[in-house]
Amino acid sequence: MEDVDHRALGNALDLFHQQDEGPGMIFWHPRGLALYRAVEGYIHARMQQAGFQEIRTPQLLARSLWEQSGHWDKFGANMYALDNDGHAACLKPMSCPCHVQIFNKRVRSWRELPIRYAEFGAVHRAESSGSLHGLMRARAFTQDDAHVFCTEEQVVSELVRFCVLLRHVYADFGFAGFDVALSTRPAQRAGDDAMWDRAEALLAQAAVAADLAVRIQPGEGAFYGPKLEFQLTDRYGRSWQCGTAQLDYVLPERLEANYIGRDGAKARPVMIHHAVLGSLERFIGVLLEHHDGWLPGWLAPDQIVVANVGEREYAYADELAMRFADVGLRVLPDLRSERLPRKIVDARAYRVPVLAIAGAREADCASVSLRRRDGAQITLPVDEALAQLQREFAAPSADNAALREALRASSVLSNAAFVAT
Repeated sequence: MEDVDHRALGNALDLFHQQDEGPGMIFWHPRGLALYRAVEGYIHARMQQAGFQEIRTPQLLARSLWEQSGHWDKFGANMYALDNDGHAACLKPMSCPCHVQIFNKRVRSWRELPIRYAEFGAVHRAESSGSLHGLMRARAFTQDDAHVFCTEEQVVSELVRFCVLLRHVYADFGFAGFDVALSTRPAQRAGDDAMWDRAEALLAQAAVAADLAVRIQPGEGAFYGPKLEFQLTDRYGRSWQCGTAQLDYVLPERLEANYIGRDGAKARPVMIHHAVLGSLERFIGVLLEHHDGWLPGWLAPDQIVVANVGEREYAYADELAMRFADVGLRVLPDLRSERLPRKIVDARAYRVPVLAIAGAREADCASVSLRRRDGAQITLPVDEALAQLQREFAAPSADNAALREALRASSVLSNAAFVAT
């Protein structure tokens, strides 16, 4: 089996393109944006299930904030900076300092914790031109940034809940499992050794409580804390690092995040940085290559092509397309004056899961013939076809009872594990 290139698929399937006027930037076409929105909507639903509140923060912020957080010293060379009327500012390369600003906006009580924020954060990074690679390495992309502000006693519970979430998400996207690495303190870092000892021990404890087998990556942690890195394996055996969970005592200190503890005194929260996909653009590139463009039906940019056989069935096919669209299905009408074999070939080239055929026989008895990727075909009454395809193409997040129960169970078990240590 030969490898496929998401850039070639993006062109062949009319999903996106890039051009010299915007190096490292993505031009999303209608079909590509439909896929993007399907991924985004799914993650939004999953994060909401897991108790995260969605927020939105600015893309352009004063450089002084990035200096205070430590990002300017660490990543300044890869940040887009500008001077406006004598005020230095930067396009954000990540959203974590912004989330602290929302946490800090009012006095917090220990009773409110954990507080969970999530954002589809548009970020920019000045990557070198030689490192750019389609969706996999871009200068402008969207991160599914999430942050938890909690007490130290809640850390293990929150990390285990996140691991439960990841298992469900990756399975829904068609990945059977993942490997996990524990990245420990780098040579250049913030915080003292005692803090790093505690943070690394908590991450290791959470991995055990979540039943994860981790390998150690010495020195690969972030400058503010250690992290768990979740790596997917695609159909070609390639490994892709996507999800992360990073434990951070540094940013709450530098950005003066506080809450009122049980004793009435100010206390520092612990901050957990989460990402399920990492970059939506990069994850879509991985998805396209993993599935060779034949995405699961709930993700397909167009789920159904409706094709008429002849001119007489034009109006009937047009009506069918509207009925499919009315129930929320993504439909591509093919009402060209081409022969049906040509339409079958074109629908397959676009990797559309189902071709709905409207011929004279179907029009006469208010039915439709559904043709699958493997050539299998069945004729059904229109109402029955609508109901069947609605069920087939429903996003996995529509059935969330199993995940909710798993999240509840993980919180109970991991809290017990913390107390026992």
